Amino acid sequence: MHRGRVVFGAMDEVIFGRPAAEAVVAQMDRLGTSRAFLMVSGSLNRQTGEIEKIRKALGSRYVATFDAMPPHTPREAVVAAAEQARAANADLIVTVGGGSITDGAKAVQLCLANNVRAVEDIDKIKANKGVAPPMNAPKVRQVSVPTTIAGGEFSAIAGVTNQRTKVKEMLRHELAMPRAAILDPAVTVHTPEWLWLSTGIRAVDHCVEGLCSREAHPYADAQALKGLSMLAQALPRVKADAGDLDARMECQIGTWLSMGPLSAGVPMGASHGIGYVLGAVYDVPHGFTSCVMLPSVMRWNRSENAERQALVSAAMGQPGKDAADVLDNFIRGLGMPRSLQDVRIGPEHFDRIAEQAMGTPWIPRNPRKIVSPAQVREILLLAA
Repeated sequence: MHRGRVVFGAMDEVIFGRPAAEAVVAQMDRLGTSRAFLMVSGSLNRQTGEIEKIRKALGSRYVATFDAMPPHTPREAVVAAAEQARAANADLIVTVGGGSITDGAKAVQLCLANNVRAVEDIDKIKANKGVAPPMNAPKVRQVSVPTTIAGGEFSAIAGVTNQRTKVKEMLRHELAMPRAAILDPAVTVHTPEWLWLSTGIRAVDHCVEGLCSREAHPYADAQALKGLSMLAQALPRVKADAGDLDARMECQIGTWLSMGPLSAGVPMGASHGIGYVLGAVYDVPHGFTSCVMLPSVMRWNRSENAERQALVSAAMGQPGKDAADVLDNFIRGLGMPRSLQDVRIGPEHFDRIAEQAMGTPWIPRNPRKIVSPAQVREILLLAA
């Protein structure tokens, strides 16, 4: 008998296929806000007209732009953005960019509500073992226009990197989730190919680890299966033709579905757990961590969940094949890195990675029990 709990996130709407500028203005009308603070990709702001279109559409409702968020969302940049939003007296944050920017804005909302003004003040609001301390709910919320497809805009969790300890820390609050996500494929044509495709594998990873979890349930499965099938078909189409907006939209909707399991309370597994460490400690881009780890995690888990893994192969259009092989070939076909060596991580680092991965929220919930760093090492060796 199934047991579980599905919590519906605090997002009100997802708008897809409408121009971003028009959709952002409509959201401000809906929310009754009048001072929009933009947190955006630096390259989009400086090298394209996309952000200017949004500023023009907002007119007098635009107050300021922050465009200096580095990858992995370092604490320093979060505090700087919060100071700027505070000074501008913003009543809505609009993000246009990838996951680091979306997560950055989630963190800024919590900083504004909890008077976080210095880097060390983030200690007061960070989660400990996945549990958030008591804090004030954010009053200034966000609307998100994602330009990559890792899916972070559909979660209430922000990963913020502590530069001093080189650890990606978790901030969580149910109202950290954006009020709305705006999926406009036209804004994503500027996203570098490697970033689009690798974050697409991150979304695949959400579907796959969701389907393969011991805590999977039918509501989450329905979303993960459809999302996986859409991503498996659409990612190669974008690689073949970067201007295919229909394929980009399919990727975006597949990504939205990929977040179904995680937002419905299904935990991720070792691919996400090890990925946290590779990102925070070794600066491996988010999507690449999934490209490198997911097939090996599947191989290692197979003795425990072969019947769930069969769902993955079928959703990817290859019923009856080994899921790890299907994923390996798919990731290779997109030209993405496939080993730790490809992202310049040698075996001399495996002990440290294994040790730190044990402290992430996902390793303890991997489908095949991981009780010691030695088992994480086994997975790393498969991925070497």
